[in-house]
Amino acid sequence: MASGTETSGSGDIGRTLELLWDTGRRPSRGPKPGLTLERIVEVAVEVADREGLGAVSMRRIATELGTGTMSLYRYVPGKGELIDLMLDRVQRPSENPGDFGDDGWRAALEALGRAALALYRRHTWLLEVNQSRPVLGPSALDGMERVLDRIKPMGLTDPELVSAIIMVDGYVVGAARTQVYAEEAERTSGLTDAQFWAAQQPVLEKAMSSGRYPVLASLSEDTFGTDFDHFEFGLQRILDGLEVLVSARRAADGPAADGPAAHDSAAHGPAAHASAAHDSAAAEQPS
Repeated sequence: MASGTETSGSGDIGRTLELLWDTGRRPSRGPKPGLTLERIVEVAVEVADREGLGAVSMRRIATELGTGTMSLYRYVPGKGELIDLMLDRVQRPSENPGDFGDDGWRAALEALGRAALALYRRHTWLLEVNQSRPVLGPSALDGMERVLDRIKPMGLTDPELVSAIIMVDGYVVGAARTQVYAEEAERTSGLTDAQFWAAQQPVLEKAMSSGRYPVLASLSEDTFGTDFDHFEFGLQRILDGLEVLVSARRAADGPAADGPAAHDSAAHGPAAHASAAHDSAAAEQPS
């Protein structure tokens, strides 16, 4: 799986926004009953889930739907716009408020991280899309709104709140990529993880007994075992760091830290929030 093979916002941005927000003209009834933009996007996501983003093309989706390629162009201009619609589709937030946890900002960011990892695992093709400049649709903004609502009591500035979300998402993307790449390596090589490391064991044992790597040789036998949850460990340390910042900020601000003024930013408005909207929205839905 190649990373960054497609880029969000590569199509006609104005037309994509019309499709995302349903503000453009709707196509008249086509020759195939039941053909809708929603169905086109749904099938595109299904193909990407099964075969990767490279398998998605207007011709392929038309074939899956049993219609002519030109029929699709009446609903979506091309693959660039289609990818942005796919991104918005899989990022639809969950309607269950409990998905964010019930114990304040930390539980919300914790749930965000776990749900984001699950999203990238379900839709591994997301790792193939460069989303540095997302076209923001309702799913992205709905998700961002919900996360910010839950973490606002942290008492950080608005840019810091957005940065906290970006921090969690960046960590999750790295962890997801590592997991997906490991699974891909096993699938393409034909070797299980255990077989791969067993093949190296004789050489590694000789290296450890040479005295050249005393620290490595002193590590416990379970150091590289599969029982340790590296993802959870890293996520909790990020949250611990934010906890220290929140506590320090509240101590410095005094009793007023819990008041409305502590949650306002004097320098940034909705545009600053929007730049990170896609980071949070992707993690709050069950697609």
